[in-house]
Amino acid sequence: MAAGETAALGIITDVRGSSPQKRGAKAVFFADGRIIGTMGGGCLEAEIQERARRALLNGRAETFDLVLDHDFGWDDGLICGGRVSGVILPDIRAGESLWRELARRDVKRTWAVTSDFRICGLDGTRHVPGTQNVPGSDSACLYTETVTPPFALWIAGAGHIAQAVAPMALAVDFEVTVFDDRAALASRSCFASPVHLRSGGWDELLAQPLPEERPAFGLIVTRGHRHDALVLRQWIGKPFAFLGMIGSRRKARTILDHFLAEGIAGEEALKSVSSPVGLDIGAISVPEIAVSIVAQLIEKRAAYVAESQSDSAGRGAAACSRRGSLSSSPASRADAIGASG
Repeated sequence: MAAGETAALGIITDVRGSSPQKRGAKAVFFADGRIIGTMGGGCLEAEIQERARRALLNGRAETFDLVLDHDFGWDDGLICGGRVSGVILPDIRAGESLWRELARRDVKRTWAVTSDFRICGLDGTRHVPGTQNVPGSDSACLYTETVTPPFALWIAGAGHIAQAVAPMALAVDFEVTVFDDRAALASRSCFASPVHLRSGGWDELLAQPLPEERPAFGLIVTRGHRHDALVLRQWIGKPFAFLGMIGSRRKARTILDHFLAEGIAGEEALKSVSSPVGLDIGAISVPEIAVSIVAQLIEKRAAYVAESQSDSAGRGAAACSRRGSLSSSPASRADAIGASG
């Protein structure tokens, strides 16, 4: 943001039924009409943008509760039938120190918006994500969210498949590290700077420990059957949240049967290896194969997150410790918009 520039932050805190966006969707609204992020587009976003413009003028935070039916969204075709609730915070800079902490994404952090429109960091790891019941206390949590480090994606092999997968994986929020014994390929001439590159002997490369602060996915796409087996032999014993290997079913079966016969890995460990890796979308070209692989990575990550959130939800909510005001003047709640818009 430019010096002296202000912007409002919109957050969708709850969704019931069908809607164009999900809980946690955010957008930053500037006075000149610019928007970073999205609340779902169309008339829904236009309504939230108008409320954000009002918040920028009067400095007051507010909540919204919008029903997406025929009356509200017919002109834009937005007749999902769901209900979207959220909050608009008039000055995103008010939480600057917390936003900077969250942006680092080096460790898991949980934050909240309280019922009096303050932001807070949550102590400990016990929390219930999403909107909480607010029993009238000013310090009760209106909305909680956990920001986690991006999942690590370790790619063994720096060839054409890795070069196609890496930028796609970065775009969907994986932290990508590529390993290869060929320094000419594990180089900036083949991979953009956000990708971490590791080159050297395979024994040294494969001995590296997985990151402890985030789940890790492994993808084996080396230059041949022998190297794939070499990597798999080392990686199959590591606690990857997902491990995939490229190749035909015949190749995969040959390697896995050999591992089983030699006692390198047990049946359960071998079953955890996804090979051929990638969703079955009829992919033929390198870009298509990369799309199929990244689609499976997204699918597996979503399942992992859903399972983790389900486990967390049963443990109760954490207490809030305040870290500054979200509103530059006393907060007031706007009337909710119902079915009539």
